[in-house]
Amino acid sequence: MSDTGVQARRSAIYLLDQILGEGRLMSELLASGALDRLDPQDRARAQRLATQTLRGLERADRLLQKHLRKYPPLTIRNTLRLGTVELCQGEAAHGVVNSMVSIVSQSKRHGQLKGLVNAVLRKIADQGPAAWDTLRIPRLPKWLRVPLVTAWGAEAVAGMERAQFAGAAMDLSLKSANDGLVAELGAEVLPTGSLRLREAGQVSTLPGFEEGAWWVQDAAAAIPVLCLDPQPGERVIDLCAAPGGKTLQLAAAGARVVAVDTSESRMGRVRENLTRTGLSAELRVGDALEQTGEYDAVLLDAPCSATGTIRRHPDLPFAKDGSEFMALFELQSRLLDHAWTLLRPGGRLVYCTCSLLPDEGEVQITDALERLSGAVVEREALNKPGLDPDWITPEGGLRLRPDYWAELGGMDGFYIAVLRKE
Repeated sequence: MSDTGVQARRSAIYLLDQILGEGRLMSELLASGALDRLDPQDRARAQRLATQTLRGLERADRLLQKHLRKYPPLTIRNTLRLGTVELCQGEAAHGVVNSMVSIVSQSKRHGQLKGLVNAVLRKIADQGPAAWDTLRIPRLPKWLRVPLVTAWGAEAVAGMERAQFAGAAMDLSLKSANDGLVAELGAEVLPTGSLRLREAGQVSTLPGFEEGAWWVQDAAAAIPVLCLDPQPGERVIDLCAAPGGKTLQLAAAGARVVAVDTSESRMGRVRENLTRTGLSAELRVGDALEQTGEYDAVLLDAPCSATGTIRRHPDLPFAKDGSEFMALFELQSRLLDHAWTLLRPGGRLVYCTCSLLPDEGEVQITDALERLSGAVVEREALNKPGLDPDWITPEGGLRLRPDYWAELGGMDGFYIAVLRKE
């Protein structure tokens, strides 16, 4: 890390300012080039520091409030938060404190507060990691925690919070079975067949990457296609397809795939992965609501709150407040209704969202069954190896949560339902 970490730390503070102050998502910031000027090592470090700080934000604030008579400006608070997280995770006090003081000193707006930063972080350093470890697992913000407790109960939500605080390992989906590659990767085979790497490192240097033997995909995100069970030669349309993991699964199964998404840049990533893996699909940049035709199967991974991905995206609970979700619920219903028109009689539709909110899952299917002519829930499609029957919900969908597979490192939250058109 260059300049004794100053560049990476300054960039991490910028990310925190944008997320906590402007409500921007980390993915949006990275896509806009926020870290492009950094060398790869500093870029990775900045992203990791910001992510760790967001995961530990409540703990950092609890430690800092003992040493602050009033809250300083947001940038200084984020500087102190980042420094606190680093110090409590064992980073050398000298390097952390000097870097943070240097960053503040160079600020025309906040330079006069360098003494405060120096004094507070030295007090935090004196306390050491022991004080950090006595604090509770950080809780989700109330706007998200309250509806989740209502839906799943306090104990389940506490498990979700433990999963978010722990973070997520990297999961891979194999193009085809390959026991030798599994051993070479040192991967753990999960109950549903996905691979999990506890210490992944740089993705492009892993065995099998250049050969296109696998792609990165959370184990939960791979389950919708598992339930769809695509057959060779079937015509399948993947709506809202980017970033493309499910498109690759469908193509690897031998289906004739049409993948649709509104984002040209995100579809570019799908194209790159298809090329790398030697798989093929027809890619369309366009609106899912404007698609026509008749297909053997439809996969609709609808735009949603993404609340199920908090393990790997701890910025989400802080960048959002739930105010835009009603529009998402309405869009999901419209997409579901239109997807139904693309399905041939006897065909099957998988509806899924990476959400923990029943309004985006269970409620959508309950309502859809009253609207859609000839729609029948296929519960038996959810009887797959590795899927607990207790995860099947009363209306016949599959509810996945971050607190499931706790002993294996958790999974993303998802809702999946399979409908057949009679």
